Amino acid sequence: MNFVVTGLSHKTAPIEVREQLAFPEGRLPEALRLVASLGGVREVMILSTCNRVEIVARTETDSDLTPALAEFLADFHRLSLSHIAPHLYHLRQREALRHLFRVASSLDSMIVGETQILGQVKAAYATARATGTLRGLLEEAITRSFSVAKRVRTETGVAASAVSVSYAAVELARKIFGTLENKCILLVGAGKMSELAARHLLNNEGAQIFVTNRTAARAQELA
Repeated sequence: MNFVVTGLSHKTAPIEVREQLAFPEGRLPEALRLVASLGGVREVMILSTCNRVEIVARTETDSDLTPALAEFLADFHRLSLSHIAPHLYHLRQREALRHLFRVASSLDSMIVGETQILGQVKAAYATARATGTLRGLLEEAITRSFSVAKRVRTETGVAASAVSVSYAAVELARKIFGTLENKCILLVGAGKMSELAARHLLNNEGAQIFVTNRTAARAQELA
């Protein structure tokens, strides 16, 4: 039995590389089935967020699957392995499980204590379970990470400070300008982070908020 994590994060890769390896939500089941079909893989979950892309897998043998997982990431996204290899990390057994618990608890996040990552791990878990690629000890480990995350948040002060990148950005702007009242603010992008930033800005009396995005309809929806 072998637990493996292969992936990259904000600590090892710039955003342009992370974007290239991100899995569209609609293609996650396909990707999960492809990894599950690799020789030796018994269970797999894929976590894909703006700050990390990770394949979490379990095998029945001690054979090193990390080269195959790295090659899968490159092939699936039509990239060369040499392009992504310098940014990848590979963890096994105890270190893989420790990493899983740290990620779910937001201890490995860009903003320690942020609340989004646990929901993202739960969504990745739900997708893998619905696809049929979780059905054993890895599933147990992932569900255990949820209780670990809850314990970390309730028994430590990890969530006492800024709880998201968006919140931290607004707090920094407020620190720089003193007040956001009567300021003209432009949000670049209309994703979840921009939506959260908009809510924090409204709470801080940001007077004029504009949205720009590659898709006009989404920008209008957020506005």
